[in-house]
Amino acid sequence: MQIEILGCESFGARSLACVVKTDEKTILIDPGVALARLRSGLLPHPIEIAAAFRIKEKVLSAFGQATDVVISHFHGDHMPMRAEDPYQLPMEALPSLDGINFWCKGPENISGLSAKRRRELSDFLGFPLPVSEGKKSGNMDFSFPVPHGAREKGFGTVMMTRICEGDEVFVHSSDIQLLDREAVLKVLTWEPTIVFASGPPLYLSHRVPEAGKEALENALLLARHVDTLILDHHLLRSFEGYRWLKELSEKVETRVLCAAEFMGKTPKLLEAQRKTLYEKMPVPSGWHDAYAKGKADFGEYL
Repeated sequence: MQIEILGCESFGARSLACVVKTDEKTILIDPGVALARLRSGLLPHPIEIAAAFRIKEKVLSAFGQATDVVISHFHGDHMPMRAEDPYQLPMEALPSLDGINFWCKGPENISGLSAKRRRELSDFLGFPLPVSEGKKSGNMDFSFPVPHGAREKGFGTVMMTRICEGDEVFVHSSDIQLLDREAVLKVLTWEPTIVFASGPPLYLSHRVPEAGKEALENALLLARHVDTLILDHHLLRSFEGYRWLKELSEKVETRVLCAAEFMGKTPKLLEAQRKTLYEKMPVPSGWHDAYAKGKADFGEYL
């Protein structure tokens, strides 16, 4: 089994996209990318936009090789979009999708906006999206809905994916954020060797005060039963999250790391340092308006 992570916050933009290659399949999971529209009152810095562009290019290339595409839920950083902003992956940019099998979260327990995006993707593809929750196909299993974060917060649900080959079992647990014990226990019933998950949103600790403590308990439980635990996404929207990750790794013998480290790269937490980026590299007035109109590019920042 070969696992390539295409995008994550440790690569500089919001994503949880990856490709898993087995003997028979090339499975693209959560093919999307996005940027926070505002952090510290600031729009994305051109360096962040360049990072999102690089992820887009990798995802588009992966579509060309995929036999299967999995969409765990319908947030803009996990799927192709009817362009809502210039930073996301537009459906219109996709290559031919002939012969690709789609595996998607169903329409239940999602927001009105997610339901709209699900319909738009279905219309674009020209066929009804499948409801894959609880299904099994060959070496792939899909979970029944699990909470997007803390169950009581009511942020909807996501679908997790299990892929096995030989003695290796990879689980993409999407945006569980390690905030729901039942979701973590479900992952463990799958007996994974490698888990790729969103960690807790510590950058929102004022709104989710239990995130650090509850997630740490669940992360310890998970880490003690897997060979490799990759945590990223919500967790690495702040440097506090990276420190949390390093402290977790010191408590267990398991390999615990972020997506960039798993891919042998140096983490670049660009969203976390947006204010600093603007201070070090000021952006000309009107640049974002010009970029949105296609009259400015970020070539110098690539």
